[in-house]
Amino acid sequence: MYAWLWRHLPGDRLQRTGLVLAALVVVGVLLWYFVFPWVEPKLQFDHGTVGGGASAPASPGP
Repeated sequence: MYAWLWRHLPGDRLQRTGLVLAALVVVGVLLWYFVFPWVEPKLQFDHGTVGGGASAPASPGP
């Protein structure tokens, strides 16, 4: 797929490289400012608990 895309980009090697880099920057900006903020509340990485909570299994007595 990458070879097909590379062959169909206009210009010489330097212009194609510039187009690919510009496209990567645009995709990164879209992810950073639109997709990640939209997904972050749904994932909730910072709401985990480690031990000591009510749902922690009781340790067996001696």
